[in-house]
Amino acid sequence: MKKTASEINRLTVEQFQQAEKVPLVVVLDNIRSQHNVGAVFRTSDAFCLQGVYLCGICCCPPNDEIHKTALGAELSVEWHYFADTLEAVRSLQADGYTVYAIEQAHNSITLDEAVNQLHNKKVAVVLGHEVFGVQQEVVDACDACIEIPQYGTKHSLNVSVTAGIVLYQISQTLRHASLSR
Repeated sequence: MKKTASEINRLTVEQFQQAEKVPLVVVLDNIRSQHNVGAVFRTSDAFCLQGVYLCGICCCPPNDEIHKTALGAELSVEWHYFADTLEAVRSLQADGYTVYAIEQAHNSITLDEAVNQLHNKKVAVVLGHEVFGVQQEVVDACDACIEIPQYGTKHSLNVSVTAGIVLYQISQTLRHASLSR
């Protein structure tokens, strides 16, 4: 039997805003799909992440299309807008975050390798445009690149799927690291 909504015992928006967050920020570099933006908000809420940085052409809340996918998570998750993704990356690095581009690049490390290096760090991940990926100048500014190993014929995943995989893995690692302190 499925659990009822009351049995799931979710936080209210106010409780979420006061809750201790996983030190993980998601940076969206020119994501054009409002549905993908909404999905990232919803995933960020699910894992109680620090926040979302919307950059460049990303649409910002309030927005009906974001809300349709986010289901209100855009109201609980802290977010900031930056016209320039490089400015967001540099701001995070100045605040002590290690910033990873999620991109297939020379010298990228696998997601599994990355999570083994993340204990007790503040982390930000940059997800790129649905067609062009993370801008090269942003990749160059990041501390490293993380790649999800893939074994089929396609060379990439949808950005919201990528977000789900990466944010789950990294948030679990950071959450367990903070609980073991």
